Amino acid sequence: MVYAFIQDVPIDEAGYGRVMEALGTSPFDGLLLHLCVRREDGGLRYMDVWESEEACTRAFDDRIHAAVDAAFGGSRPGVEPEVMVLDVIDITGKAVSQ
Repeated sequence: MVYAFIQDVPIDEAGYGRVMEALGTSPFDGLLLHLCVRREDGGLRYMDVWESEEACTRAFDDRIHAAVDAAFGGSRPGVEPEVMVLDVIDITGKAVSQ
């Protein structure tokens, strides 16, 4: 089954843009969907769906943490924002049907 989560992050759109630029355009192995939306308090919310928790962990260890560090000059918080894991019952759509 897939691994999916929601994570609220205390950054704005400019910070998100720096992270995305640091990540580059190479796709992540195992990522089915990444959605970033604006929260009312000015922060952002990520909603991710991965093929597995292992693929997600590998992406964070191999690329995402380094990109966040680069985007914020190494000043990201020492603790990850809370992750709310979702109990997925079904997932459909073009991204998962290919």
